[in-house]
Amino acid sequence: MESIVILPDENLQYISHEMYEGTILIYVESTTQQSICPYCEKASNSVHSRYMRELSDLPIQGNKVKLLLNNKKYFCINENCTQKTFAQRFSFFEPKSTKTKRLWDEIIKISLTQSSLSASKYLRGSVTNVGKSTICNLLKKRCESNR
Repeated sequence: MESIVILPDENLQYISHEMYEGTILIYVESTTQQSICPYCEKASNSVHSRYMRELSDLPIQGNKVKLLLNNKKYFCINENCTQKTFAQRFSFFEPKSTKTKRLWDEIIKISLTQSSLSASKYLRGSVTNVGKSTICNLLKKRCESNR
């Protein structure tokens, strides 16, 4: 599986995978030993804890994909920082997002060719669970940012 999957970040390491009801669960973890505090921009290597982050990603051979990221939380070592801890961030998804950026791009690409209702039905069947209102909001934001 490791040779089939192109992970969305070079700092991720494949751990394992399993199939569950038509979804491939891919377990990954970060290989980096430190992270930058998003509040004060100071590097820290003092790990506070770990937690599992679940992100939908591009499908593989007609199966939905969930990346299960064993994400690290760090202590901020800057005494003047307003935050004591922070979660490691990655460029392939937005903070608090449940989908990777490349999946959002695929949703937009599919949604531009059909109505939001039919796009939602197609996407739910083979790509990811997404509603028509989410598609409409996504396309609206896209139009606003292109102005």
